[in-house]
Amino acid sequence: MSDGLRKGLTSYGDAGFSLFLRKAFIKAMGYSDDALDRPIVGITNTHSDYNPCHGNVPQIIEAVKRGVMLAGAMPMVFPTISIAESFAHPTSMYLRNLMAMDTEEMIRAQPMDAVVVIGGCDKTLPAQIMAAVSADLPTVVIPVGPMVVGHHKGEVLGACTDCRRLWGKFRAGEMDEAEIEAVNGRLAPSVGTCMVMGTASTMACITEALGLSLPMSATIPAPHAERFRSAEQSGKLAAAMAVAKGPKPSELLTPAALRNAQVVLQAIGGSTNGLIHLTAIAGRTTYRLDLAAFDRLSREVPVLVDLKPSGDHYMEHFHHAGGVPKLLAQLGELIDLDAKTIYGSLRDAVAAAEDVPGQDVIRARNDPIRSEGAMAVLSGNLAPRGAVIKHSAASPKLLQHSGRAVVFDSLEDMAARIDDPGLDVAADDVLVLRNAGPQGAPGMPEAGYLPIPLKLARAGVKDMVRISDARMSGTAFGTIVLHITPESAAGGPLALVQNGDVIRLDVEARRIDLMVEDDELARRRQALPASRQPAPLRGYARLFHQTILQADQGCDFDFLTGQGGD
Repeated sequence: MSDGLRKGLTSYGDAGFSLFLRKAFIKAMGYSDDALDRPIVGITNTHSDYNPCHGNVPQIIEAVKRGVMLAGAMPMVFPTISIAESFAHPTSMYLRNLMAMDTEEMIRAQPMDAVVVIGGCDKTLPAQIMAAVSADLPTVVIPVGPMVVGHHKGEVLGACTDCRRLWGKFRAGEMDEAEIEAVNGRLAPSVGTCMVMGTASTMACITEALGLSLPMSATIPAPHAERFRSAEQSGKLAAAMAVAKGPKPSELLTPAALRNAQVVLQAIGGSTNGLIHLTAIAGRTTYRLDLAAFDRLSREVPVLVDLKPSGDHYMEHFHHAGGVPKLLAQLGELIDLDAKTIYGSLRDAVAAAEDVPGQDVIRARNDPIRSEGAMAVLSGNLAPRGAVIKHSAASPKLLQHSGRAVVFDSLEDMAARIDDPGLDVAADDVLVLRNAGPQGAPGMPEAGYLPIPLKLARAGVKDMVRISDARMSGTAFGTIVLHITPESAAGGPLALVQNGDVIRLDVEARRIDLMVEDDELARRRQALPASRQPAPLRGYARLFHQTILQADQGCDFDFLTGQGGD
């Protein structure tokens, strides 16, 4: 097998000439023969002026390069697309698979013996891990880290749990325009990802639990010097992995590692998005994530991390309390500590976990935030292939609830009517959004956090049962059922719901049901139009429409899974 610059030579029909030409052109960059004869570590550059979450990536890259060179290897930085949640239209999830394809193909196309992927904002870490699994080159993952907390009138603020809460107060008339503008400048006081347990922090913790990143890398705040020291150490490790030719993702992502990630997802009060991403990552291997088994874990694994939106603290507090290694120690036998990692095993991380006297962010097993895990998988006639609810961030009184459906047919329909004073809606109704799934939206946007109708918000209503085939930000609080599968655009039962139908939610029984007789549902199905959405004619949109999988399969493209497409 060829190494370094000799790896993956461009096809000219003459291998000697291919290497000669490659060296001639790269020497134009000023490299010496000594540099070019060393193992190569590729480093992804996901920085963009549109991506404040990745604002520290240039500094991280320099630290990684330093580590690679200190270890005697050659760093080579290459760009991939950069996805920022609040800037990507129609939604960052629409672009996750494109980033995975871009990253995988650039790893394959360019000579490197190991790769360091740098990501953070919501969909970038899963995209990069999906790519790394498929390319199966020795890989070190570096999360960019969470931003530090903000403050307003003596209150600690976090993007974006508090942005949603305070925006809700503004909508309800409890905060004026001058104050909401002041809050707007204080919610995100530094570069980095959201400092609550949103999707970015969730995926960073999952990555550490999978053994793909160094201990503590999930929680180090983005601006801290420790973040760059960790990046330097990651570069050193990547150089060693380049020489050793491993471990590769295929050696690390075992059933034990995937189960560990699921345990951590429940214990941290993680984002429901994390379940879709972990399902997609597993789908790139020879294994699969079983939703029923994940739900069984939710009965066994307590929520131990007191972090918004399930608790009170923020990521920097989690870090200073001992981070993921301390959490793994508290989880005890629920974690397989012998699972292999890029640095050894999880047992090594737990052995080095810091004990912080008096910290109350990472709870003991006998003093959990919640006795059950963060999220539950629901079934029923409204979700034949499943739905999910983050019940750790829901109103307990609504976890068993029956109410009248108030249906919105699309994002546009919801936007047009949700604040209409004439909307027929009451606090105990169930808000329903459909055609917001992978195909229907497209891209399954984070629209599942349906706003409380304006007239109810102004009357003091803070939460309602809301259901959809969309996703929801991990930063959000509410009694919200998501990922209804199959989605309505694919003919799922959500397409059959009518205004006034009774919907029953029973989280303890793991059910979400439409209380309509089967023969009436069959009649409604017969009346559905044959085609509910025209297929895009060209480009990525057409590829997406034709090959996107449903939420229970991770929303990957069918031909990118471990088994490939038809």
